[in-house]
Amino acid sequence: MANILVVDDDRNIRRMIAVTLEAAGHRVVEADSAVHALEQLAAAPVELVISDVRMAGMDGFKLLEEIKHRHAAVPVVMMTAFASIPAAVEAMRLGAYDYLPKPFSAEHIRQVVSRTLELRELRIENLKLRTRLERLSASARFLAPGPQTARLLETARRVAATDATVLLTGESGTGKSLLARYIHSQSPRKAGPFVEVACTALSEHLLESELFGHVRGAFTGAIKDKPGRFEAADGGTLFLDEIGDLPVVLQVKLLHFLQEKTIERVGGAATIKIDARIIAATNQNLEQAVKAGRFRDDLYYRLNVIELRMPSLRERPAEIVPLAEAFIAQTAETHRKAALPLAPEAARALIAYRWPGNVRELRNVIERAVILSRGEAITVGDLPDRILAGPAAAIADRGLTLEELERRHIGLVMQEAMTLEEAADMLGIDVTTLWRKRRKYGLE
Repeated sequence: MANILVVDDDRNIRRMIAVTLEAAGHRVVEADSAVHALEQLAAAPVELVISDVRMAGMDGFKLLEEIKHRHAAVPVVMMTAFASIPAAVEAMRLGAYDYLPKPFSAEHIRQVVSRTLELRELRIENLKLRTRLERLSASARFLAPGPQTARLLETARRVAATDATVLLTGESGTGKSLLARYIHSQSPRKAGPFVEVACTALSEHLLESELFGHVRGAFTGAIKDKPGRFEAADGGTLFLDEIGDLPVVLQVKLLHFLQEKTIERVGGAATIKIDARIIAATNQNLEQAVKAGRFRDDLYYRLNVIELRMPSLRERPAEIVPLAEAFIAQTAETHRKAALPLAPEAARALIAYRWPGNVRELRNVIERAVILSRGEAITVGDLPDRILAGPAAAIADRGLTLEELERRHIGLVMQEAMTLEEAADMLGIDVTTLWRKRRKYGLE
C-alpha cells in the first residue's frame, strides 16, 4: 500500500487511474495542476507521483524538475497522449522512473506502479546498506554488512579483543583476507604489523624459508641470515591463507609454534620467541582433509579455536548492488573516470547471477564495466556475456517486473535454506514478511 499522487487536468483520466489504484489497495490523492500537486506534496508524504506531461500553466516536465529539487526521493512516472521517443528520453533524462504513453490499460498502470514502488524500496534498502557500509573501518569497507555479514562482523569484533587463534572458512573470493585484516584492525595489536602469506604460492622448501627464515649456509644460495614472516609479524598478526595446502612437514612446525610460541630458522639451532597472533583461512573442508590424512588433526583443533565462516555472495543477495556501487566508485577513482550509476536492468542481472567467484569476481566484473562503459550509466551491455546467460538473461529483460524477480529469487533462496528463519536472514527481511510473501507468490 502506498500514497500516490495523480496529476492531470483531465478529471476522467484522474478518476480512472485513482479507481484502478484504489482497487489495488493504494491511497490516491488527485491534483488538477502542477501547482496543486506541489501543494499536495508539501502537505502530506507521497510515495509516488503519476503526472501528465501536457497541462496548462506549469507542464509535467517542469513539475518533474521541481519534485526532483524539493522531494528527491519521490519517484515520478510521466504520461502523455503525445507519445514520442524524444519526449520519453527527456522525461528519463530529467529523472522520471518510467514513461506511460496514452492510452493505457488498467493492468499496465498496475504493473508500472508495482515496478516503480519495488524499485523505490530497493533503493531505500540500498541507501541503508551504504550508510552502514560507510561506518565500517577502511579495512572492512567492502564487506557490505547485510544481516549475515553484520552478525559475522560483530562476532569478529568480540574475537578481535582476544589473542585467540581464528580459522576463517568459506569459498574463494568471499573476502576472508578482508575479514582477517578487519580482526587485526579491531584488536589491541592494530599498531603492529599485519603479515599475509599464501600457502599455495611457493614450493615446500621455499615456503619453509619464507615462514621461518634461514641462516647463512642453510642451503645453496643462502648467503646470509634472513628472518621469516613469523619474525616480521612479531607484535602483530600473521595471516596464513589457504592453510589447507600447507605441506605436512610445515604443519608440524606450525603446531610447535602454536604450542610454544617459538620458532627456529631453517638450518639454525637458536630458539626465537615470537609474539604473533595466527589467523588462518581455507576454502577446503579441513575435517575431510583430516580424515584423508592430508591435514593433522591436532593442528586442526589448535587452529579451530574460533571458526568464522564467510558466506558466499549468492547467500547475501541484498549486498550485491551496494557492493557493485562501492566498486564502481573505487574503480572510477582509480582509472580517473566518472562514477556512473548502475542501471536498474544491470542491477537485476547482477542479482540474478550466481557469482561462483564471489566478491572477487564481482569486483573484476565492475572494473571491466567501468572501463568499457561509454554511456551515462552502467548497463547490461557493459557486463560480460556470462552474467547475462541463463536466468540472468530473462531477469535483465526490461519486460520482467520486479515482482516476478522477487518471486523467483525468494523461491531460489528457500530451496537453499534449511529453515524459514535462515531464508529470511539470507533475504534480509524478517520471518513475518517472508511468510506473507510466500503466501502472495504461492510458494508455501
